[in-house]
Amino acid sequence: MRRGGGMNLKFRHFWKLVSNAYEESFLAYGVYEDLQWFKDALSFVRDVLLDAEQKKDQNHELGEWLRQIQNICYEVEDILDRFELQDKRKQVVKSSGSTRLKVRRLISYSNNRFVFRVKMTREIKEIRDRLNKLAADGSCFGLARVSVGPESVVQRREMTYSYVDVLDVIGRENDKEEIMKLLMQPYPQGDGVGDKSLCVIPIVGIGGLGKTTLAKLVFNDERVDQLFQLKMWVCVSYNFDIKQILIKIIHSTSYSTPTTAFTLQENIYNLDIEQLLSCLQYQLFGQKYLLVLDDVWNDDRAKWLQLKDLLKGGAIGSKIIVTTRSKSIASMMGDVSSYVLNGLSQEDCLSLFVKWVFKEGEEEKYPNLVEIGKEIVKKCQGVPLAVRSLGSSLFLKFDVSEWEIIRDSEIWKLEHMRYDILPALKLSYDHMPSYLRRCFAYFSLYPKDHFFRVNNITNLWVALGLVESKNGSENLENIAREYIDEFHSRSFLLDLVDDGQFLRFKVHDLVHNLALYIAKEECVLVKSHTQNIPKQVRHMSIVENDSLDHDLFSKSKQVRTILFPILGVGLDSASLLDTWISRYKCLRLLDLSDSSIDTIPDSIAKLEHLRTLDLFNNRKIKRLPDSICATETLETLVIEKLSNLKMLPECLTTMTHLKKLRIRLCPQLLTLPNDIHRLTALEDLHIHHCPELCQKYQPEIGEYWSMIAHIKHVSIGMQK
Repeated sequence: MRRGGGMNLKFRHFWKLVSNAYEESFLAYGVYEDLQWFKDALSFVRDVLLDAEQKKDQNHELGEWLRQIQNICYEVEDILDRFELQDKRKQVVKSSGSTRLKVRRLISYSNNRFVFRVKMTREIKEIRDRLNKLAADGSCFGLARVSVGPESVVQRREMTYSYVDVLDVIGRENDKEEIMKLLMQPYPQGDGVGDKSLCVIPIVGIGGLGKTTLAKLVFNDERVDQLFQLKMWVCVSYNFDIKQILIKIIHSTSYSTPTTAFTLQENIYNLDIEQLLSCLQYQLFGQKYLLVLDDVWNDDRAKWLQLKDLLKGGAIGSKIIVTTRSKSIASMMGDVSSYVLNGLSQEDCLSLFVKWVFKEGEEEKYPNLVEIGKEIVKKCQGVPLAVRSLGSSLFLKFDVSEWEIIRDSEIWKLEHMRYDILPALKLSYDHMPSYLRRCFAYFSLYPKDHFFRVNNITNLWVALGLVESKNGSENLENIAREYIDEFHSRSFLLDLVDDGQFLRFKVHDLVHNLALYIAKEECVLVKSHTQNIPKQVRHMSIVENDSLDHDLFSKSKQVRTILFPILGVGLDSASLLDTWISRYKCLRLLDLSDSSIDTIPDSIAKLEHLRTLDLFNNRKIKRLPDSICATETLETLVIEKLSNLKMLPECLTTMTHLKKLRIRLCPQLLTLPNDIHRLTALEDLHIHHCPELCQKYQPEIGEYWSMIAHIKHVSIGMQK
């Protein structure tokens, strides 16, 4: 019987290893037997990994054994990538121009080939020895081999993109009406003697219970539109920063589409708090408003009173709804008694579960499964998020044994997972197909309550080799986009919004906690209070500028990802970038968004594994070094909002493995390198909002257009 959903991010390397594409390379270098040995040894390890994953939470030593296996898998991946790079160099030698140049490159390549073979033979032997020892150690854990069959196509339910689908909410109608009663009262209590202009209504309850959903039901009720002239929604979360909250409120008062919101954020980001206050007061003046402050964690009363004073510019009868997990915070902020949200009744939980696990009316065919479902629902303790996630994981699965595995899992008994990470979510994760499990942990690289733009996370997955085409011809970005739909259908994503240009979403706090739990020390979010980065780190995300201390960053050579995902937070130290490049030779993705460095160092050529380089909003860079063209594995280059960039290196046309080139909002960039059509691997070329370029290379110019006709996706113009 097949259990679980396959391997997570740690063991994706098996699929690369079994690819026939590497057999020729290993044979050419005389290490073909080593390739076969790797396949046999790691195939055995793979078969016991599913059993090990099920048991590691109860056994610390088994968890450590898995971590060492993971390290070896990463090293094997690096070896495979080096063989791939040697093949690319061989192709460059073959395509060299003159005979003299071919001879010179052939001699250099031959010398390099001999050194490469000696080095690889030594490294492969060392890995074999370690893997043999780990295989022997693993026998003491009594692990069973679990065969992994082909994964079936997941049947997804119809997607919706509204902020809240009323039809998906069960058992909250009475709660909604109670909140509506408070909103419709002219002055439920007021803010002290003589001041009844503003009333704060707190909703309090544990995580996953549906506080945000309840607030959305109220927010989107037609009666609210009649009661209030202005509606605003702000997610506060952990960082109760007055300035940032004011920016979010101004966004919510001003934008009519997500696109406008992003533009507005760029315009007001650098305003001081006095300017922001003036803008807010202008928006609120004379308006009876409803403001939702969602997910508040701040227990500093002085901060709250400061913010509340700033919000008193509206008309009499304005109200604020606050959602929080803390009763003390609710009491501190509220002007009326807190509305305590309770769990759903068992009857409502079962109705919700049935809705998510069966198609309409189908439950009548499976009364035995419904009975097991009743026992599963009891373990969810009335938490809708738990019910939905488990229901989604069992959608259209009618094997009694799969239901019994969830009902009888030992994970329900683990104390350390009972409150912080719902066992139901972990079980839902365990039953995902392997391709989703490989991607899931990377949600932890973004802060809680982050509003994802879908291409940010999908580009990361593609750059790290987590997305694979079954037939080799499918577009990887499209496949990754389908993964997003699947995560949403399993209730792991919130607020999925598609406005035609951008797809955005969030993940629930508890889902983010689960991603942190899965990633452990591999993925690290670097903040101002971060004091230590573990040696095991492989993916780093920097979310605060004042955390860029040279001594903080790990000396591990295995780092594969560096991200700056927050608008306005970037790198301002060229010396730190030099340190990263010299230290982290295994980098696959380097995202330098919103940085203020003057130039990209020539040492960038040392990153032999680099797949993606993102230079979004690097306003000080005037030119890119020629050495950037020596990054032989680079597949995606993002040159966006480089307002002072005047030219691209001519050698860009030698990057024969570049697949995606995005050039946007570079007003001083006048021309592309000659012979750009020589980028034979290029699949996507986007040139937007670069007036000179868009004019010079517009599609109507037949001669140039015919030269780049081999590119699958070309977009040139002033589109967003």
